[in-house]
Amino acid sequence: MAIGDIIVGVDIGTTKVATVVGEVNNFGQIEIISNTSYKCNGLKKGKIINEDEISLSLAKTIKDAEDETNLKINSAYVTIPGKYTTIVQNSVTKEVKDKYSGISVRDVQSAMMQVKDIEVPDGKSLIDIVPDKITLENGTVVADPVGNLSSSFTISAQVILAEKDYVRQLNTIFKRAGLEIDGIVPITLAERNLILDNNEMHDNIMLLDIGAGNTDIGVFEGSSFIYTNSIPLGGDNITNDIALVLNITEEEADKLKRQYGLALKSYIDSDKDNDIILNTCKNESKSKIIKSSELIEIIEARIEEIFSIINKDITNQGIKSKINNVILTGQGIVNINKSDVAGKINLNIPVKISTGRAISTVKPIYRTSYALVRYIASRPFTKTVSSSIDTQSDESFFKNIIERIKEFFYS
Repeated sequence: MAIGDIIVGVDIGTTKVATVVGEVNNFGQIEIISNTSYKCNGLKKGKIINEDEISLSLAKTIKDAEDETNLKINSAYVTIPGKYTTIVQNSVTKEVKDKYSGISVRDVQSAMMQVKDIEVPDGKSLIDIVPDKITLENGTVVADPVGNLSSSFTISAQVILAEKDYVRQLNTIFKRAGLEIDGIVPITLAERNLILDNNEMHDNIMLLDIGAGNTDIGVFEGSSFIYTNSIPLGGDNITNDIALVLNITEEEADKLKRQYGLALKSYIDSDKDNDIILNTCKNESKSKIIKSSELIEIIEARIEEIFSIINKDITNQGIKSKINNVILTGQGIVNINKSDVAGKINLNIPVKISTGRAISTVKPIYRTSYALVRYIASRPFTKTVSSSIDTQSDESFFKNIIERIKEFFYS
């Protein structure tokens, strides 16, 4: 990327739309120049239920970002929940046209065109191709194959598909806000570089982003993005459970969750089972006193359910045995003490709360959109294919991919 290039990342969450603007500085690094957000209830359990509300909130964040930066923003990248995406692993072995001259640009371009050539099911759109690794005939993995003397080479990549209806909804939302979509990126793929430390980047990891109304799952086998999904449960479900069982307002329930939150009842000493005074009980004139163990029992039940559903999902997919470690992020439960221990008990895999390199410097509300900007900046090319899917002909779409391939190897 060139100095002065601008990347805009948008995250549409359960309670807000958050937009982050990054600029490439004189050192070639991405520098955040604007963070804006606006409340929004147009997304529920990962589903878009009100396009107009999301569009208005998005337009508001963009207007605020333009005012902060004195820029005119015409397009942005956006995240997509895992349950709307499918990852197809594909590889192509290509015979080199002139093995005595080495692998050529045309050889690589031809191979990449074949990698994307998969059967896209009805109702799906191809939103991205993520090159993974290139292996020469002798088994050597190289970053840039051009010029290497080899009679053949293999390119492996992840072809990412998305639900066409969801992509169409995103396009509608952006157009109403006066924007084009630069690209669509699965949430956990965007977050990987921000959340994981150097050692974790090379491990087989499951990343869990537990948000307010949704939990996103991303599984990485080394550098390969092999699985993603999401479940419609998160921190808001815990808050609602507390409010319902204790007959208090959601505001009071959220305060209790944050103040006394502990994921496991077994971690309370009998002599430290403190009294909690509930001041805002519904339909009751007097305050009510409960034990902290009662509150934690409510929290524990919902956290068990979240991890149990995740465990069932990765078991059914046949990928649980590949996962060495689980990393928790998101504001849904990571602020609840011992949530990592609860995860380990239910998943039977080591679990820890993220301590990624840059995560502590970013406000939680902007974490995903910030991660998106950093992810795009780290790629050898800046455009993903998603924005042209429904608007360009196949011929121009393929030309777009070829240009991206050139950028991938020669930028």
